[in-house]
Amino acid sequence: MDMAELTALLTPEGLRLLDALPAVESADDVARTVTRLRKEGHSPDLVSAVVTQSRLRARAAAKFGAFAERMLLTRAGLEQATRLPIAARHAGRYRAAGFSRVADLGCGIGGDALGLAGLGLAVTAVDADEVTAAIAAYNLAPFGDAVTVTHGTAEEADLADVDAVWLDPARRTGGHSETQRTRPEDWSPSLDWAFDLATRLPTGIKLGPGLDRDLIPDDVEAQWISADGSTVELVLWSRGLARDGVRRAALVLRGDEAHELTSAADAPDEPARELGAFLHEPDGAVIRARLIGDVARSLEAGMLDEHIAYLTSDAAVTSPFVSTFRVDEAMPAKTPTINAALRDRAIGRLEIKKRGVDIDPAQFRKKLTLRGDGEATLFLTRIGSRRLAILADRVSR
Repeated sequence: MDMAELTALLTPEGLRLLDALPAVESADDVARTVTRLRKEGHSPDLVSAVVTQSRLRARAAAKFGAFAERMLLTRAGLEQATRLPIAARHAGRYRAAGFSRVADLGCGIGGDALGLAGLGLAVTAVDADEVTAAIAAYNLAPFGDAVTVTHGTAEEADLADVDAVWLDPARRTGGHSETQRTRPEDWSPSLDWAFDLATRLPTGIKLGPGLDRDLIPDDVEAQWISADGSTVELVLWSRGLARDGVRRAALVLRGDEAHELTSAADAPDEPARELGAFLHEPDGAVIRARLIGDVARSLEAGMLDEHIAYLTSDAAVTSPFVSTFRVDEAMPAKTPTINAALRDRAIGRLEIKKRGVDIDPAQFRKKLTLRGDGEATLFLTRIGSRRLAILADRVSR
């Protein structure tokens, strides 16, 4: 969205038209809606704006639920926004720590500020992009004077009256649609600036989950977060926002359930052992936090291979921090051998997972013969230099 589209949209006519528009989801919906609105005499800028917003609102429901129905969005802003349930958990940490005035630096379309303001905190939201700041102001308007939105940079923000900071550095090139990732030194603000701020004020810094762990300061709590099986972010908490004795945490969200594993340091791994009756796939947040060893001990499990993040055990126990599978058969990772096993079991639906081997699951699937009513999961991995295929049945996700 550019300023011309936003200006056209932020009028009584524009907002009424947007709210009255049926869901626009497919390319055919777009074509029909554009044609109809243009015949009705609406301007090209307004038609483009309302149709784009309708499509984005449909996509935003997965992150913002019912709030999406009244929000304004950009494609890049929606992609980078924190899911509202996660934002609410972050906000809860600020409130539990006793803070009441929070600066949201790099607020984007306002997702995290929604969580903060929703818990009654006063928020000063700042974004360096003028259009994005205007959209955030619209999205946060229902909170009235409790939220102020400013167009400006994080480095220039006035922090004199805030207790704590939430900081989401811009980690991609500028723009409202297609963007590209940049290096930490090119982020806005830079990672060094963010870390310096975190030494002076209680700060939560939202980062990508794949951040080089060598960059993480020793005196912060690093919390990796996954949602419904996808590792979505890393948050570094400093000063009064970091929990005593916690330096590594894995927060696993599945639907409405939340489970967290914490530790004072990386957990030592359990030794490798022979494949047992069960195979466990640790959640991505657990892997990133390097807490696999703690999970293994809770399952009476060991590593399948010391360099690969699969666990194995004979104990019929599972955990919210893993997906558990009952091993049916292990065999060499050779297509004819695997196909014979699939035929014997009449497997027609197959989930393929791989670690430690250079195989494209989509391409490998084309080599397999899948016929029948059965279903299974196929693991393609290795133990040492030996490539292994493991056919298994899912016990839990």
